[in-house]
Amino acid sequence: MRITGKTVDKVTHLAKLDFDPEALEVLVGHLGEIVSYMEKLNELETEGVEPTYHVLDLRNMMRHDLVGESLTQNEVLMNAPHPKNGYFSVPKVITEK
Repeated sequence: MRITGKTVDKVTHLAKLDFDPEALEVLVGHLGEIVSYMEKLNELETEGVEPTYHVLDLRNMMRHDLVGESLTQNEVLMNAPHPKNGYFSVPKVITEK
């Protein structure tokens, strides 16, 4: 795929970006280099190669969920600064116009 000024102009218009003509030509060149590199990568044989999501073999360390007793409503609200009618009371943050 060849990147042209017309293609880049259309994409910059859709993205609501504005470039002067000199910067647009530089951008066309850079994007053309990126696309040609991607085309080079497409030449590689990847049959049977598993996708790599990270360079290291990382795993999330999750603890097992254990069923236990829940806190009572009074225990939960014990340290609340302003409990009201058994609930947390917080200042209103949504303002009307």
